[in-house]
Amino acid sequence: MSVFNAYMSLSGAIDADVIRGERLSHRTTYRIGGPAALFVCANTYEALLKTVEVLREERVPWVVMGKGSNILAADTGYDGCVITLGREFSRMSFADDGRVTAGAALQLSKLVSESMKRSLTGLEFCAGIPGTVGGAVSMDAGTRHEWVGAVIEDVVSLRPGKGLVRHAASEVEWGYRVTSLPTTEIILEATFCLQPGDHDAIARDVEERLRRRSQSQPMGRPCCGSVFRNPGSRSAAVMIEACGLKGYRVGGAVVSDVHANFIVNDGGAHAHDVVEVMRHVHDAVRDKYEIDLQPEVKLLGFGA
Repeated sequence: MSVFNAYMSLSGAIDADVIRGERLSHRTTYRIGGPAALFVCANTYEALLKTVEVLREERVPWVVMGKGSNILAADTGYDGCVITLGREFSRMSFADDGRVTAGAALQLSKLVSESMKRSLTGLEFCAGIPGTVGGAVSMDAGTRHEWVGAVIEDVVSLRPGKGLVRHAASEVEWGYRVTSLPTTEIILEATFCLQPGDHDAIARDVEERLRRRSQSQPMGRPCCGSVFRNPGSRSAAVMIEACGLKGYRVGGAVVSDVHANFIVNDGGAHAHDVVEVMRHVHDAVRDKYEIDLQPEVKLLGFGA
């Protein structure tokens, strides 16, 4: 593996920001994480293709990251290349029939806002969900009763070594925080099927959802959102709170007093602090309920 050779091949040769040693604490909403050996923000499809090709030739492992809103990066960082999508993947276009095509790097909040301005309904449930379109598609983001897969028509991705692939939504298995989209592919864009609606009603719905989130979640605090998946019809937050774990702390990582399934960075938290809190919470819920909570947050740089 030669990160240096990859850096020399990409730096200045493509429309991208190519950085060595970029701290992942600057790229995640947790504000936690050591340096990535290489960081590439590819602004065009050609730059992305070249990046993946060079990384393959140099045998440098890579991972694609959006806004880092569901990532816990290791204190030691990531010994590979973190790829993010830039300018060309941040666009959206609206058709007259209610279809909207959005790039994977577009912030989900912007898609919700622009759809509302055009009096298009179908994405109100995404109000307040952080991250990008690509991240939302990859994990079928949403609430316990509504999810993005239900309003998607198709997804376009890059399959390294093959090129562009279009996945019809009807051919994809959409589940709770998971899809059957190949993890070896890079999601580039998705087309959503929205419906015309009443602008004022849509705006009221969005406002109410944002209000509820602001009252029930630690808004503005460095975190990754929900740490554990809800097991079936049970609420992870309710079980964690019933275990008396609100306020449980290791170092700068603490279980939120607002929402027990959020572990916030209370200042200076390290990744190992968060992991220790997660382990304690997991074990307490298992002992009390005999339920094995599964992480919703994605771990980066922790090894096998």
